[in-house]
Amino acid sequence: MDFYPVSVEKLIEEFAKLPGIGYKTAQRLTIHVLNLPKDEVEQFAEALKKARGTIRYCSVCGNYTDKDVCDICSNPNRNKGTICVVEEPKDIMAMEKVREYNGVYHVLHGTISPMAGRGPDDIRLKELVVRINKEVAEVIVATNPNVEGEATAMYISRILHPLGVKVTRIAHGIPVGGDLEYADEVTLAKALEGRREI
Repeated sequence: MDFYPVSVEKLIEEFAKLPGIGYKTAQRLTIHVLNLPKDEVEQFAEALKKARGTIRYCSVCGNYTDKDVCDICSNPNRNKGTICVVEEPKDIMAMEKVREYNGVYHVLHGTISPMAGRGPDDIRLKELVVRINKEVAEVIVATNPNVEGEATAMYISRILHPLGVKVTRIAHGIPVGGDLEYADEVTLAKALEGRREI
């Protein structure tokens, strides 16, 4: 067992609270921070405080922003006729890296999950319905391919179809560079389901 001063143990505990960070990684991060020059530690702490104090959710889509409306929603070059629905703001970052999508987004901030006690009223579905107007031709549902993501996608489809908007789902299946022999049955089924003509 490691014996650190109380302040060091507390810092390790705080790092360990971050998602995907176990005790050993938290310990390494703590040691790294302790070895930084004092001014760099102060810059790091100030950046954390500033981000937490200024970042909020976009009033239109729910993405992170430091203004009322995020840069994507306020960009006149984005196609406002297509809305891509994602679970969390980090999913927008992933989609933007691809550089293939030029529409706007809607962040749900979660999924429908009866097991976790989250229903349709606990995520931003009402806000999505409000955004549907004559300009919106398609809503792309890009929730994760798990039980909660699929349930949420089906619910979105059910509430939007009566509004006359086309609802599509991103394809799931075999990743590029993957081998069929290593794919599980669900992934193969999704790949078959999402097949397209070539």
